Amino acid sequence: MLDGNALGTATSPYLRQHADNPVHWQQWTPETLESARDRDVPILLSIGYSACHWCHVMAHESFEDDATAALMNASFVCIKVDREERPDLDAVYMNATVAMTGQGGWPMTCFLTPDGEPFYCGTYYPPRPRAGTPSFPQLLEAIADTWATRRTEVFDASAAITEAMRENSGRIPTSDRPVDSDLLAEAVASVLGDEDVDFGGFGGAPKFPPGALLEGLLRHHERTGSAAALAAVQRTAAAMARGGIYDQIGGGFARYSVDAEWIVPHFEKMLYDNALLLRLYGHLARVTSDPLATRIADATAHFMLRELRTDTGCFASALDADTEGVEGLTYAWTPEQLVDVLGFEDGVWAAGLFGVDTSGTFEAGMSVLQLPEDPEDFGRYTAVTQKLMDARNQRPQPGRDDKVVTAWNGLAITALAEAGAGLGRPDWIDAAVECGEQIFARHEENGRLRRASLGSHVGDATGVLEDYACLAVASLSLFQATGDLVWSGRARVLLDAAIEHFADADHRGSWFDTADDAETLVTRPRDPLDNATPSGASTITEALLIAEALMAPDAGTRYGELASAGLAGAALVLERAPRSGGHWLAVAEASVRGPLQVAISTDGDSRLLRIARAHAPGGTTIVAGAVDSSPLLSDRPTVDGQEAAYVCRGFVCDRPVTTEQDLLRALHR
Repeated sequence: MLDGNALGTATSPYLRQHADNPVHWQQWTPETLESARDRDVPILLSIGYSACHWCHVMAHESFEDDATAALMNASFVCIKVDREERPDLDAVYMNATVAMTGQGGWPMTCFLTPDGEPFYCGTYYPPRPRAGTPSFPQLLEAIADTWATRRTEVFDASAAITEAMRENSGRIPTSDRPVDSDLLAEAVASVLGDEDVDFGGFGGAPKFPPGALLEGLLRHHERTGSAAALAAVQRTAAAMARGGIYDQIGGGFARYSVDAEWIVPHFEKMLYDNALLLRLYGHLARVTSDPLATRIADATAHFMLRELRTDTGCFASALDADTEGVEGLTYAWTPEQLVDVLGFEDGVWAAGLFGVDTSGTFEAGMSVLQLPEDPEDFGRYTAVTQKLMDARNQRPQPGRDDKVVTAWNGLAITALAEAGAGLGRPDWIDAAVECGEQIFARHEENGRLRRASLGSHVGDATGVLEDYACLAVASLSLFQATGDLVWSGRARVLLDAAIEHFADADHRGSWFDTADDAETLVTRPRDPLDNATPSGASTITEALLIAEALMAPDAGTRYGELASAGLAGAALVLERAPRSGGHWLAVAEASVRGPLQVAISTDGDSRLLRIARAHAPGGTTIVAGAVDSSPLLSDRPTVDGQEAAYVCRGFVCDRPVTTEQDLLRALHR
């Protein structure tokens, strides 16, 4: 029998936050499940994450309460799971929660049989009855009584729920529509029909930053010249950059805005959001030369490197929503506080600039800083923001989840490498290389990945599809940014492992989110829809599409066929739910465009490479080097002693060009 709280040695900072609870929390292990069988009690599964505000609330109200903990310990085996460390468990039991309640969220509270089958699920429960919701102690007593007196009903319910989950875990049905220009035009029109043209974004509050979807729209504009798609991207990008969801002092984006106007954020800052948005703003800056997009890309990269980079050179998962249990304590301001820091004249000027007045936009007269318009005196603005940053650094700071997640670090590597190459920032590329080296050194062994680490300790959780996919795309991005063949070799190892262990053998182009040799759960999860992060399926398809161009024909042909099959399988998503397929849209746009490939044969510093990186459409594969130095440069020499760019679309190539003007024409014809 397992006893006591076992979270003190966990890899996850979120689990460690609960190590002092009087609840006898256990980690999800075979031994823990066996303990529930031995005790003949149900499992109480609580899933959350470090930056989750309501997870902390429920912890303070219930898990730190001795009486509530006694009820939990007496009648259940209590298991804590970090959803970021075990996305497979989160996916399985979130599906059950949504099926039972019609909605999901965190903290997630699930009651399971000792075999892991769910029979009652919900989210946050208050310590006392509230608005028709039972208190958490009442729920515990009711579940324990049902288990003791009506066990047959429990097993009937769990069997029915589990069967429904298995039936719904199949792949998305195939569509007769090809993924072509017509389908993408319809998908974009559907997305634009949901745009909030007044405030930017899509739909109503709460609003989440749609980084991958905007990337898809931007690629659509580049391919078709769609002014409507570009306008939507610019409206949303500017609205977010000028709103409170963006940290006007320190850079970086919060998880979401609680209102439709991007004013008040839920204050946690996630690595994956900022990586996706760095990729977007870096791309938008290249396409439009917009100073705002350029500034936001720079500040977002700086935020990631300053606030999220760990001692290992990798990136931490998140900054918490709360500071000392209070939302916005670090970030919100009053007019008086601005004057105290800046003096009367600059304080009044800053209050007007950032939209801070006595009524406040947040709580208790506090305001989250916005920047409706750029100041005329940018030097003054820079000096003011630096003083405010210095003052804010003296305030209590939000906690940081130092857990290094493979997939999210892959997103960060890709963003830094792409934006660094496109905007001429070799220091960003250097940071991406360092992160990539550390991830492979710590999380990869013989082609297999671990999900996460904390400091020097690598967790036991095995990598899921998105880990392989995101790190493969990152490796291919590093190869293009550096020309170092080690990265293309690493990408090939990851892709081959993904194909072997995650591909659906019965349906070519379809993918499971967990490996064939991973822990067996009540269902084997797969979700091809893009959510807060791109799906593993859309990202592995992106990696395969890029690898088709970069690898030798033996591997490239195989990868290309799988990429085509993956896109064909996503046709129904683009046809019926394109807002849930933002990254699919971006990958499909690259595919329909060719995909576009640029190989620059050069013996030294390349002016053509700089042009290609600055002006090639999103999704273009770009390599440079000596003839035969990589597969894409095979039999592609310089021309009459001059460096030459070979531009191809799919399997059709233009004649090589040697001037900057000819390359620009070739890229955009």
